[in-house]
Amino acid sequence: MASESTLRFGAQTDEMTSLLRIVNLVRTGEAVTRPDIGRLTGLGRGVVAQRVDHAIEVGFLQDGEFAPSSGGRAPRTLRFRAERGRVIICALGALHIHVGIADLDGVILADSHRAWDIARGPEETLDEAMSMIDGLLEKDDVPDTPVWAITVGVPGPVDFASGRPVAPPIMPGWNGFDIRTRFEERFDAPTWVDNDVNILAFSERERRENDGIDLIYCKIGSGIGAGLLSRGRVHRGANGAAGDIGHVRVRDSEELCRCGKVGCLEAVAGGWALVRDAERALSEGGAGRLAQHVADGEPLTPEAIARAAEGGDALSISLIRKSARVAGESIATLVNVFNPSIIVIGGAVAAAGELFLAEIRQRVYELSLPLATRDLSIVNSLNDQREPLRGGAALAREELFDETFPRWFADGAPTVARIRSTE
Repeated sequence: MASESTLRFGAQTDEMTSLLRIVNLVRTGEAVTRPDIGRLTGLGRGVVAQRVDHAIEVGFLQDGEFAPSSGGRAPRTLRFRAERGRVIICALGALHIHVGIADLDGVILADSHRAWDIARGPEETLDEAMSMIDGLLEKDDVPDTPVWAITVGVPGPVDFASGRPVAPPIMPGWNGFDIRTRFEERFDAPTWVDNDVNILAFSERERRENDGIDLIYCKIGSGIGAGLLSRGRVHRGANGAAGDIGHVRVRDSEELCRCGKVGCLEAVAGGWALVRDAERALSEGGAGRLAQHVADGEPLTPEAIARAAEGGDALSISLIRKSARVAGESIATLVNVFNPSIIVIGGAVAAAGELFLAEIRQRVYELSLPLATRDLSIVNSLNDQREPLRGGAALAREELFDETFPRWFADGAPTVARIRSTE
C-alpha cells in the first residue's frame, strides 16, 4: 500500500500539472475565461477557480476585461503575464554573434549583432556573448526583471541532453565544452543548447502558427544542415545528430571535407566549398562581376558569390547551380524518408534566391516519390536576421512550459537550483 507521503506527493504533482495546463491554455490563447478552462480541462468550477486563483497569486495570470455575455453574467477574461520574465537567446554563427532578449510570449524586445569568428574558441566567444547580453539587460525598460530561460544555438552537432557540442567541424576547441553550465552559472536560469538549424526550424513553425507541421529547414551557408520538425516537434535522433546532411557522401567526389572525410556534401556544395572553387577558377584568369569584386579588394564570401549570381555573373551562376543540384539530391532523400509538407531553404548560398531554389526544386521533384511530393512546398526563408532569436525563444518556451518539466511552478520563477532539485 502506498504511504501517506507518497499519496500526498502524487496529489501535489497532479495539482501542479493541472495548474500548468491552465496557465498554458491561457498563454497560448486556447482559453481566455474560467468557463473556457472548465470546458477544455473537464475540471469542476470550484477546482478551476482554485487553480486560477493560485496562478494569479504566484503571478502567472492576471484578470483582464469582461468578455461578452452569452446570456448570463459576463465572465472575466484572463491574460498570461508575459512581462514577468525574460528569455535570453544567443545565436552563434561561424562568423557572427547575435544575442537578444524576449518576453515570455517570445516577443523580441532588444537584440545586438556583431561579426565574430567562432574559431576564436569557447571561452573568448562566450565572454563576448555574455558582455553583449549584459548590455541588453542593462537597457531593459523594466530593470531587474528575472531571466527565466536561455537558449544557445551553435553551428554544429550538439548533444541536447548535456548541452555540449560534439566534434563540430567548424568550431575548433569546442568539442565537449559545457556551454550550458557557463550560462546557468552566470544567469541562474535553465539553459538549452541546440544546433542552429533546429532553432531556425522552430522559427518557421512559429511564423506559420502551426504546432503540428511537418517541416524541414535546410541551411546552406558555410556549412550544410537540416532541422526536422515532425508534427511540430524537433526530431534530434538518439544523440542529436539527426539532420546532419552536410556530411552525407556525394557520389564521385574526392574533395576533402573540413571534418576530415572525403566527398561530403558540404565539401561540394557548402559556402566554403564555393569560395574554394571560385578561387581556383579566378586564379586561372577570368572576367565578370565576381572577378571585379576580388580585384576591388573585397573579400570572397558565399554571400558575395550569391549576389554576383543574382547579378548575372557566369562563374557565380555555375557555382550556385552546382551547389543547388548536389544539395537537391540529398534533400530528395530526406523527402522520401521524412515526407514533410514544406521545405524551407535558408543560408548564405541560398541567398541567390530563385536561381538556387529552382534547381533545388527540379532535383527534389525529379528524384522523390510522387506521393512524397504531392503536397510538398519548397520555399526560401525570409532571411530575417531575427529569425534565430525568435526560434530560440520558441525553444525555451516549449521546454519551460512543458507539463513534464516544472515543479518550480509553485514557487515562482525557475532557477537552476530549483530545477535541478526536481530532476
